[in-house]
Amino acid sequence: MKVLAIGCHPDDVEIACSGTLIKCVKRGDEVYVCHVSTGNLGHVIIPPDELTKIRAEEAKKAGRMAGIKEVFCAGFNDLDVFSDNRKARDKIVEVIRKVNPDFIITHNPDDYMPDHAAVSKLVFDASFAATLPNYPPKTDNPAKLVPIYYMDTLAGVDFVPTEFVDITEEIDLKTEMLKCHASQLVWMKEHDGIDFADMVRTCSKYRGYQCGAGYAEGFRSCNVYLKNTTKRLLP
Repeated sequence: MKVLAIGCHPDDVEIACSGTLIKCVKRGDEVYVCHVSTGNLGHVIIPPDELTKIRAEEAKKAGRMAGIKEVFCAGFNDLDVFSDNRKARDKIVEVIRKVNPDFIITHNPDDYMPDHAAVSKLVFDASFAATLPNYPPKTDNPAKLVPIYYMDTLAGVDFVPTEFVDITEEIDLKTEMLKCHASQLVWMKEHDGIDFADMVRTCSKYRGYQCGAGYAEGFRSCNVYLKNTTKRLLP
């Protein structure tokens, strides 16, 4: 199968679903990761242009650790992502058509940051538009209409999973992937006193308690017409 994870920022996938993506790679799936934004405003001291390059390399390094086939950016800057923007929607259409996945993972529609919520809506809209061969640019190879799984919110706030993935064997690699994003983790630990890697690991432990696993990631299906399936797609 082909799996496409679309997060807003370069570390969002590592936070919420990287354990699941590792398991997908292990079972032989082709896994692609797209971050919509460059993450250029994610630091107080490092200038945006410099941070853009740093965060792109951090994301690619994390992807290589998991055997992800490709990690790429849609090219928008922080707080320039809007769900009602035709250019942004068409870019996500392009991404979905390029990969033509069997399922998509993205943000929950009610996540805490405007950029996250915008990406969730863009993915929902684009996943339909990408299936229409006459939606410009016309194509002889439209994408399939596939299920969408919403990944956990930060710290699990107001998120009730409908599906769980046991990531007990993947938790250490998930943590190491997250640590690739040093521009974020080092800053938060030194200046905000937040051990972000520990927080993410603790949240995975909590989800594990909910489903009888050592560590787990939670997901919620996009429960609309033609987005459901009788098959278990998550690993």
